Amino acid sequence: MKSPRARRILCVAMIALLIASPLWAGKSDFLQHYAGTPFHDSRYSGGPQQIPGTIYCAYYDLGGEGVAYHDSDAKNSGSGGLNPLDGSYLNEFRKDESVDISYTKFPDHGDAIDNNPYEKVTPPKRILYVGWTEPGEWFNITVETAHVGLYAADLLYTSNRGGTISIDVNGKPATGPLAIESTFNAADPIAWLQWHHWNIAPALVKLRLPAGKSVLTVHILTEGNMNLATLDFKQVRETRAIAENHRA
Repeated sequence: MKSPRARRILCVAMIALLIASPLWAGKSDFLQHYAGTPFHDSRYSGGPQQIPGTIYCAYYDLGGEGVAYHDSDAKNSGSGGLNPLDGSYLNEFRKDESVDISYTKFPDHGDAIDNNPYEKVTPPKRILYVGWTEPGEWFNITVETAHVGLYAADLLYTSNRGGTISIDVNGKPATGPLAIESTFNAADPIAWLQWHHWNIAPALVKLRLPAGKSVLTVHILTEGNMNLATLDFKQVRETRAIAENHRA
């Protein structure tokens, strides 16, 4: 028969195991069965995108429809659609996948589209982005996080009429709906340029991330018609109240 002290030690150990197991089992089970892999091609060497750091939406994972992403139709409206199949890297980027992709165009490209006077920020030149988004679509991004903790990310985007997105971490919801402010500007006389008014949503995304490899799933929830370029992640200092809120 175990002594009272031994029984207390065993009880504490069992409680700790029950508390810890769902979190770690959920992470390991998802990653163990996930068939997607980090993006790589002739110009990008690949591997998980690094946090802290800038995450590029257009470098979503390899694996295809239903594994690395879901898109509402099989056509890539950007690469090989809006952007002609002329053999260039940017115009043909991931042309055989249905996630719609384009890139920012400046006067030195021949088009003064993404540096117009009606946007709130000027994006980098020729940066690739996911566009033509529709509710119900999603894409996965494999990341590597340097340290466990709370991270906040600024989103570089455009949105003709606003909308919401959300993010999962390792297959589990990690945010509620995140409201995207519309970048519509009635002063712009060219209707289709409403899709090219860039803005940054500061600290839009807040995620508690484990150290090491994780998979982020970006969901388009409402409205769509957003261009999503980058998520710039920085680790943030936690107050006790914030830490308790994220553990709840």
